[in-house]
Amino acid sequence: MRSFSEIYSDYFSSTAVYSYREDERIFRTRFMRVWFLILLIAVAITLVASMFGIGANEYHYFIGNLILVNLIAAIGLQLLIGFTGLLSLGHAAFMGVGAYTSALLITEFGCPFILSILVAGLMAALFGIIVGIPSLRIKGFYLMVATLAFQFVIEYTIIHWDNLTRGIRGIELPTPDLFGISLQKNQAYFLFLFVLAIFFMWGAKNITRSKIGRAFIAIRDNDVSAEIIGISIFRYKLLSFAISAFYAGVGGALFAGLLRTAIPEEYVFINSIIFLAMVLVGGLGRLVGTVFGVIFVTLVPVLLDLLVSFIARVYDPNFTMYLGPMKEVVFGGLIILFIIFEPEGLVGVWIRIRDYFKIWPLPYISE
Repeated sequence: MRSFSEIYSDYFSSTAVYSYREDERIFRTRFMRVWFLILLIAVAITLVASMFGIGANEYHYFIGNLILVNLIAAIGLQLLIGFTGLLSLGHAAFMGVGAYTSALLITEFGCPFILSILVAGLMAALFGIIVGIPSLRIKGFYLMVATLAFQFVIEYTIIHWDNLTRGIRGIELPTPDLFGISLQKNQAYFLFLFVLAIFFMWGAKNITRSKIGRAFIAIRDNDVSAEIIGISIFRYKLLSFAISAFYAGVGGALFAGLLRTAIPEEYVFINSIIFLAMVLVGGLGRLVGTVFGVIFVTLVPVLLDLLVSFIARVYDPNFTMYLGPMKEVVFGGLIILFIIFEPEGLVGVWIRIRDYFKIWPLPYISE
């Protein structure tokens, strides 16, 4: 009779593959496939339970929606920075282009919500190509400054082109629907975003393991060597900017649909920094790290708000005045400490845990 260790190794921890097709699978091991199945089952159980008033409420689903919207947008930035090595501080601006494109299509032309999301992504991709043109001549810090300039140009345009964007008032949106099905409740919107997030994650994973993804990685590692072996540097840099901006534009349209409005305050420079933090904290060059980084950066401010509210409620309501401004300091400090002491990001922690369980329950012990 086979031992537990043998069964566990065969079905969960084994990384043996027998063909190139197996080696290129998205879920390469049974361990990964089982955990993905567990995730789907957990989401399904949560949705069903909430329909009977058990478990998650509308607020919890709203936080989940924020995580999924941020994840879709952050995947694009990961492809640009983590896989192609091109720095950008204008990701929130691309989201703003997508949000306002979707809002104008819906309010002015009666465009269906799902179609407006696609057009928003394409419009942002067009702007991404324009911003990516200088990447042939400049890179590193200078390219980052160029994207920063684009960020400020978009901010100024959104606020001051009142006839089109309605300035600081923003554009109010109707309740989104999908083929006649209302997405008014956060639970319904969560299910819609969850499917989209899986689809866009699947798309990004396929990009990274394709010819395009390998060209991105070659450019990131050494663009001169990549050009010598025949990779068109300019074309693939533009493509990387376009794909990254497309993801951001889709995320911006989805965020506007979630808030039922498109307002300039949501697409300012500080949000570009936050998306950059998501990618860095999660881990560069790893899509699963993007998931970890988005969850961490999105939930930390929420948990800090809950902590401040609890302290103010239990001890003294005036504590909110003193502790409120400290949330930003704590948030920034956590990110700085994390980057210093865990430079590989949360994905580095995950890899160590995963490697430990590959040989569990007989871990190697060094004496």
